[in-house]
Amino acid sequence: MNLTELKRDAVILACAISAGIHGALVPSHFDEGTGDGVGFAAATFALAGLVVWLTWRPDSASALAAAAVTFAGLLGSYALATTTGFPVLHPESEPVDGLALATKAIEAAGLLAATSLLSRPRVAMTVVQPKGKLT
Repeated sequence: MNLTELKRDAVILACAISAGIHGALVPSHFDEGTGDGVGFAAATFALAGLVVWLTWRPDSASALAAAAVTFAGLLGSYALATTTGFPVLHPESEPVDGLALATKAIEAAGLLAATSLLSRPRVAMTVVQPKGKLT
């Protein structure tokens, strides 16, 4: 397994873990409000869809870009939810908790892996060494 495959697997794993956590929290967020529940359900379906897409087409730049955008959106929406509240869906700010922070760390790792796979390959610098011993 090379580094590229490892990064792809990290993106898929981050999507799967985040989908599972969001999915498990859907019922309790519906108890808080319809907007919260719909948001968590949408995140669950989007992340689960990305798992399927990235597993089916692991070399798809579109799938990697969609994963990066999804992770960035989830991280940004959590930042809003904990600071000012999320407009219309969840107007009050919510307290920070350990599960959310762990989920955001996983999503940030997935974002880094996805964006590193999308970036252009860097040109390797070659150092030519003369043959023989240096004196």
